Amino acid sequence: MTTDNDDWKIIERVRAGDDYAFDALMERYSRPIMNFIYRMIGNAAEAEDVTQEVFVRAFQNIQKPALYQTTAAFSTWLFQVARNAALDCLRRKKRHPETSLTALEDGGDTTPGAGPTAAEAAVARETGERIAAAVARLPEDQRTAILLSEYEDFSDAQIAAVMKCTRKSVEARLYRARHFLRRQLAALLG
Repeated sequence: MTTDNDDWKIIERVRAGDDYAFDALMERYSRPIMNFIYRMIGNAAEAEDVTQEVFVRAFQNIQKPALYQTTAAFSTWLFQVARNAALDCLRRKKRHPETSLTALEDGGDTTPGAGPTAAEAAVARETGERIAAAVARLPEDQRTAILLSEYEDFSDAQIAAVMKCTRKSVEARLYRARHFLRRQLAALLG
């Protein structure tokens, strides 16, 4: 298990000129950041692009003293950057909507093999799509809180730091989000 202290040691190496040390941070956080962004914006290709943007922003800010003025963990700061980048992406998409060719095509690729049957895979895919659609309908603040809580296992205090709000506000957002999701997914949950 890595600690925040490990992150700050790596950052010190980057600040000292060891650009390869940043690779360790990218290796540690790229998957969780990309998963978070994907859940925020719902597009894998865009999530990859935004994740790269997050790490570019992080690398640029490592040299700035303001990074050290934060009382939060480096991972919390990085998720703040990711949240802001995802929101920027969503704003761009709202201003310039587009329909991709893959969104117009039917079906997905199915690979034969030892795994769930085609029917089980279809049910699992449909369930996942329904959950993702319900989460996407949440207001942005509730969506961010639920994603950080349920998928990234952040504490209420960490979520409050990412969202720059109080813990009580986080608790209220999580309560409203869970209540909304229960109502939306009642038929699915049985």
